[in-house]
Amino acid sequence: MSTLPAAMTDFASRALLPEGLEDELPPAAEQEARVVTQLIDRFTAHGYLRVKPPLIEFEESLASGPGAAQATAMFRLMDPASHRMMAVRSDMTVQVARIAATRLQNSPRPLRLCYAGQVLRVKGTQLRPERQFQQAGVELIGVRAVAADAEIVALAIEALATVGLARGLTVDLTLPTLVPAIAGALALDEATARFARDALDGKDGAAVTSLPGEAGRLFRGLLDAAGSAPAALARLAALALPAPAAALVHELAELVGRIAAAGVAADLTIDPGEYRAHEYHTGFGFTLFAAGVRGELGRGGRYLLVGPDGGEEEAVGFTLYVDSLLRALPEPEAPRLLYLPAAVPALRAAALRGEGWRTVAGLEPGTDPAAEAARLGCSHYFDGATVRPVA
Repeated sequence: MSTLPAAMTDFASRALLPEGLEDELPPAAEQEARVVTQLIDRFTAHGYLRVKPPLIEFEESLASGPGAAQATAMFRLMDPASHRMMAVRSDMTVQVARIAATRLQNSPRPLRLCYAGQVLRVKGTQLRPERQFQQAGVELIGVRAVAADAEIVALAIEALATVGLARGLTVDLTLPTLVPAIAGALALDEATARFARDALDGKDGAAVTSLPGEAGRLFRGLLDAAGSAPAALARLAALALPAPAAALVHELAELVGRIAAAGVAADLTIDPGEYRAHEYHTGFGFTLFAAGVRGELGRGGRYLLVGPDGGEEEAVGFTLYVDSLLRALPEPEAPRLLYLPAAVPALRAAALRGEGWRTVAGLEPGTDPAAEAARLGCSHYFDGATVRPVA
């Protein structure tokens, strides 16, 4: 039984937050905002125009096209104005796709868009228990070209380097359409094709080996091919894949060459059988990792954007998970704050801010500036003529 007064117990209970949600406190909140600004600045420097979709939309809009893969992750609520079901976005890619296909449908292609914002999911995962987190990303819409794919991967790596992640990065490339291409060429039935896809995605060697004939040989080859990009491409080239699958591998090899030529600092790996989290991709997919960091930093790939009239456009893009980025960065330092006694003139205070100081204005005259600065957590104080460090 609690010994706290009822009012204190009630206050403590109101300070609790649901699982997977948390308050962002200083200086972490400022670091997150700074990282997002740096990312957006890098995106816009490459000609990507920022869009800002709403947090909540009609359910059918968020669950269409690429959003279908996230349909079960969305919170839903009834709109009291329209009496239609609405949903809170669990991913921003589908919203950017909607904007491109509707409000910007007459803009010249290729269309480059970028975004940043909070998303909310029904539940977290083992690697990402957070249910609300910040996303930032880009979409390149209206063209199918390996050059566009390479631009997207290179920009993702460059953006991570901009915020301080220039080392220990890995880009894991996959071809979610490769297994279906092989299954189609071998005329495998749907159940066998699904079995092969799940076995490869789960790295189940025994299950893959149990597949009969040519299917077993090729899919076992895909499983064994996973690894560094040069070695994986060599193993894939030696498999004598059916023509549709070989064309996909050839395109992937060109993509790897273009990424390498861009001079970005990241290790490239290939997992040709990975499928989950890339279900809606119609070409290559990729996942970004950093050494020693829990969870992926981001994902991306090529997909089909479907407009309201049923028309389709090719698109490629990526999403970065800012919470994962922050885990990969050093802990933020507390800001240097300068305490200004109440008697400091406004013009002098403005001049100090112009020199780069963050000022904390005293509100009561006659206080000891050094003691008051220490009490308020300031690193320095102004004695009327000189900036001095707090002892």
